[in-house]
Amino acid sequence: MKRTILTIMLTMAAFSAASAQGAGAQGTARQVNTPKVLTPSKEVGIYAGHKNYGKSIAVFGGSLSVNKESDAAKQIWADELHATVTTYGVGGAGFSSAQGYSLQRQVREAGVHDIYVLWASTNDFTNSREIGSWSDYTSVDGFDESKLDTQCGGINYCVKTLLEKNPSAEIYFFTSFRCFSNEAGYNPFSENGNATGHNFSEYVKAQKECCSHLSVPVLDQFELLGVNEYNYPLYYLRDKLHMNEDGYRKAGPVQAAFLADGK
Repeated sequence: MKRTILTIMLTMAAFSAASAQGAGAQGTARQVNTPKVLTPSKEVGIYAGHKNYGKSIAVFGGSLSVNKESDAAKQIWADELHATVTTYGVGGAGFSSAQGYSLQRQVREAGVHDIYVLWASTNDFTNSREIGSWSDYTSVDGFDESKLDTQCGGINYCVKTLLEKNPSAEIYFFTSFRCFSNEAGYNPFSENGNATGHNFSEYVKAQKECCSHLSVPVLDQFELLGVNEYNYPLYYLRDKLHMNEDGYRKAGPVQAAFLADGK
């Protein structure tokens, strides 16, 4: 009798665990992304008269594009460009189709905007997604869908999909920031790497190669931000991966200046 009761209890526990796992999987599949919108807080921005003044801007990326601290930068865009800034980014996302609520999914679900910003995260690197090649998912390989799980395949997919959505749109690319949680994340000469054997700067180099192929203007945040191993504590949270508000206040004016004319 005791053995029978024990068997029943174990069966019920196994069933409950399986049900919970199934619900979790469904929850991920059904995850809904609710975009956040920022609008200008002043009447006239400093970039009045520039090409992209008064436009609608959409942003795609991982946590670096969507964390609450990032609003410090995006509000600068909204104010100085007198723009509406809509963030579709989701924490954990990468360009690889295998990386979270990927940028591929984000761009599929996005509305029509004047300007699209692809903001590269650290997630493809930290999760050891394959870099791929600038030619992944292009006319060169016949738009090979098996390449959509690489960083480069994802970048090329995003550009193609956005231009199908709005052929006259401007597309701009923000490279990843450096990350200081390990040496391979900030030292471009590091001989260390992730599970694919590459350091972070190699991912950034590939990002720029994809953009060069497709003539997408690039803001090289890895090089131009002026944050390094000596001063990063001023601009990063304790995890050494995500920026604090001071970091975004440093980046925001550089980003806005770039967005004003796409150069």
